[in-house]
Amino acid sequence: MILLIWSILINIIKILAPGLIIAAIVYFDRQTRAIFKREVSGYFNSPVAYIIIIFFLLVIQCFTFLFGRFLENNDASLGGAFFMWHPWIYMVLAPAVGMRLWSEEHRLGTFELMMTMPVSPWRAIVGKFLASATVWYVALMLTCPIVITVFYLGQPDPGPIYSAYYASFLYAMSCLAVTCAVSAFTRSQVICFIISVSVCLALTLLGMQQVVETIVKAVPSSLESAVRFVAYLCFLTHFYDMSKGVVVVKDLLYFLSVITVCLMITSFALQARRA
Repeated sequence: MILLIWSILINIIKILAPGLIIAAIVYFDRQTRAIFKREVSGYFNSPVAYIIIIFFLLVIQCFTFLFGRFLENNDASLGGAFFMWHPWIYMVLAPAVGMRLWSEEHRLGTFELMMTMPVSPWRAIVGKFLASATVWYVALMLTCPIVITVFYLGQPDPGPIYSAYYASFLYAMSCLAVTCAVSAFTRSQVICFIISVSVCLALTLLGMQQVVETIVKAVPSSLESAVRFVAYLCFLTHFYDMSKGVVVVKDLLYFLSVITVCLMITSFALQARRA
């Protein structure tokens, strides 16, 4: 009985780990918490977050059961029918969540006011980014009924499911980080959305094995290593590696590095505007 309770607690902690990390960062930093609460209120006091979350849930259900043929394939790992669609959804919906992060501040003229507040620019960036990440954390948690159904109907290996959830959340955060960096350079949310989707699309397509092989055949053999190196730097490559059941440190560090670099670019852009 004790072992069963302990196993359940461990599984709950594994599922809630990203949310616990966000909560810890926000809780222990007062300035970040103030920005975080402001942004989360902005998302959930308007229809934006609800529309995107509901649309995400409807699309992922449609892709899982219609295009992924989840019930017919009898794939309890959820990899082929459920998680494989996440990157393609994130490259469009993640920019829709993040395009207002700094573009709205520039458009309304509140950026200068925010910079006069007793909040460091870096904490403002982290607070805004974590608020947008919270929207996707909530969206992913709302997909848990699919996982519960799978465990109820069968006995799947939980490892690939947990690692795929982590990979999915990191993929969403990487797309958000790219959008955050782009939004720091423009006042228009539409321009930010188009550029961010284009960048995320490129980082997704160039990670597909079929696309890589096609490019390799079209370029001189001397450029093959360069093409494969670029493909290795794309989101999709590391997403597939993580979703196989093992959270490899190099893949985790890759996503964290992408997020950090994008937030540093955001900081550079904001400081340039401030100057």
